[in-house]
Amino acid sequence: MGDQVTVIGGGLAGSEAALAAAREGARVRLYEMRPARMTPAHRTEKLAELVCSTSLGGEGETNAKGLLQAEMRLAGSVVMAAADAARIPAGGALAVDREEFSERVTRAVAEHPLIEVVREEVAAIPEEGPVVLATGPLTSDALADHLRGRFGDHFLAFYDAAAPVVLFESIDMEKCFFAGRYDQSPDYINCPMTEEEYRRFYEVLTRARRHTPHEWEELAFFEGCIPIEELGRRGYRTPLFGPLKPVGIRVPGSGREPFAVVQLRREDRAGRMWSLVGFQTGLKWGDQKELVRAIPGLERAEIVRYGVMHRNTYLNAPRLLGPDLAFREEPRVFAAGVLAGVEGYLESAATGWLAGKNAARSLSGMGSGVPPEASMLGGLVRFLASANPENFQPMNANWGLVPAWPDKLPKKERRRRMFARGLAAFKEWLAREGYALTAA
Repeated sequence: MGDQVTVIGGGLAGSEAALAAAREGARVRLYEMRPARMTPAHRTEKLAELVCSTSLGGEGETNAKGLLQAEMRLAGSVVMAAADAARIPAGGALAVDREEFSERVTRAVAEHPLIEVVREEVAAIPEEGPVVLATGPLTSDALADHLRGRFGDHFLAFYDAAAPVVLFESIDMEKCFFAGRYDQSPDYINCPMTEEEYRRFYEVLTRARRHTPHEWEELAFFEGCIPIEELGRRGYRTPLFGPLKPVGIRVPGSGREPFAVVQLRREDRAGRMWSLVGFQTGLKWGDQKELVRAIPGLERAEIVRYGVMHRNTYLNAPRLLGPDLAFREEPRVFAAGVLAGVEGYLESAATGWLAGKNAARSLSGMGSGVPPEASMLGGLVRFLASANPENFQPMNANWGLVPAWPDKLPKKERRRRMFARGLAAFKEWLAREGYALTAA
């Protein structure tokens, strides 16, 4: 198998990877274990089956996912072609007919003369040739055990709860301040609360609605990673001994200890995104937004990633992967999709496209390509390779992944300019890569 690309997983990432590699002229063997072995979430044997939402995110020039959609259309993405053909009305979002979408992707893969689809489970990485791992959040136990044995404890596999992430530019720094506990290095943003502010926050917390898991999700809390709503359920003062504890923090000017404090931790090296420390949550997204905005200084917070609770099998990408999605210690093996540390259908497909393209080019000795930083895909894969590995959680497309627009302009205008800048940079990069554009 040394002269072909092997793709493991037939979801959105794997299907996109297979077609991207075939477009480069490589022979591809795509393994999908369904229907020989089903997952608890899937219902059919079709490739790129959508098991939850039918939306690929918001559209338009002020939407981060809109930029990623535009980039993938330029690249000839099969997922975007199928989505555009199977579109259904959904306001400002790109939503699709579930059955038609997966049928179109399945047909495109099955009919390609360079792709062989094999319906069987793969329990280990093949020892020859380029490999793309795109097995998703429900990676089989056998392959997960193999990956853990091969790459060690850097491989993560658990039912997780992630915290919301907000844009720095939306934080009111008139109310918040940089400081560490006990005068340690000021690496955290602190949002202090009076007792009255905490009482109002707690009221929002206790009435917030929780996510209702699918029957195939068996959510189990770890004591070191308890959702904020569970802490609130345990008592009025319980969060004050957990993530909202004020000890070691002094409010500038008064020098007094606040009644409670919410801390934010840098999520990326550039400091464009900050996560709420200890706010792992599975609350419904509207309720999460209300809760975050009940925190002093975050009244206008722009949330770029909501907290989620689900079974999620993924790699600690910053420890293992380069921005080309290849394993640093084993560069013939690439990761894509949720396994590589992204969230969302669109993000999975985009990383699948890049991994498949790079895997195919490695056959002929060509170097791996990485999109420019100003593009949404370029920002996303750079984040995967450089995020804080101690607190790594899967990421979705958002404006915090790309450099901010340097001029002070209204937010929508800044977004439009960032959209145009990113799409132009991606288009130029594709041309340098010798890639035929499929859209203007």
